Amino acid sequence: MKNLVPLFIVFFIMVGFGQERKYVTVKKTQKLMGSRFEVTVVADNEEIGYINIDQAIAEIIRIEKLISSWDPDSETSHINRNAGIKPVQVSLELFKLIERAKLFSSITDGAFDISYSSMDRIWKFDGSMDRMPTPEAIKKSVSKVGYGKIILNEADRTVFLKEKGMKISFGAIGKGYAAEKAKELLVSKQVVAGIINASGDLTTWGTKASGEKWLIGIANPLSKDKIFSWLPVVESSVATSGNYEKYVIINGKRYSHIIDPRTGYPSQGINSVSIFAKGAEFCDALATAVYIMGKDAGLGLINQLPEAEVIIVDSNNKIHKSSGILFDNNP
Repeated sequence: MKNLVPLFIVFFIMVGFGQERKYVTVKKTQKLMGSRFEVTVVADNEEIGYINIDQAIAEIIRIEKLISSWDPDSETSHINRNAGIKPVQVSLELFKLIERAKLFSSITDGAFDISYSSMDRIWKFDGSMDRMPTPEAIKKSVSKVGYGKIILNEADRTVFLKEKGMKISFGAIGKGYAAEKAKELLVSKQVVAGIINASGDLTTWGTKASGEKWLIGIANPLSKDKIFSWLPVVESSVATSGNYEKYVIINGKRYSHIIDPRTGYPSQGINSVSIFAKGAEFCDALATAVYIMGKDAGLGLINQLPEAEVIIVDSNNKIHKSSGILFDNNP
């Protein structure tokens, strides 16, 4: 449903504050949750910095064990195995995450939906597909999808998937949630600044060691190595959802690998969506939803949310932005 694109290039230039207390910048990259996580912290010294980073990584691993639909022992897998059978009691943390996911589904009219993993995989993006699936096959492929079929009981703290064959997964929100929780942990341990970057879904706090704001470089969609605008991020997050490589062309028409869970048809008209907001989880969910909603509906939604901004690159590589993003629309 989602493929992260390296639309953003982040440059870190770290020096001392020029004050009595000096800081160093420590960075570590590790594959977690099937993605490349890069954790950067500003610390008193390297030893403390690496301890902080290891604490953040441990928190991300904890989240993965909680939400993974691939781990047969996870709470999420237990919910899926009991679809159409019985409600499953879960931890308060997972219950609240699913509750928020349903809220995101509601405000995006189902464009974001954690039950998307119930879809039959009838579209092939490996070069083998040369004709459209039938309308009947497409309709059947999404028959078990629907956030309204995820039944939550707050009193008993249970989750029930109404139909057998239903599944939930957190591919469109999990990395943002993990980044947010890792940030919360480090802030609670008085780490003065840093960035958690989950393959383009990132969240920041504090400032660079120089005292300057973190900057996100916006890459030219025609040449991702060239920066055409810089945006400061202060105590905020960014997530990007997009499609540059995985697609299929049928009868001269290009179809994205990102499928609308409401219709079963591939999303069209957008190359990438980047959301700016305070929370990484919020950004992650909205990036997926806006990609599926399309340019006009997506911009309309974000312009109604005072806490969020968006940059959309359409299929013609033209840039569109919400009202709070200030730079020229096209390089």
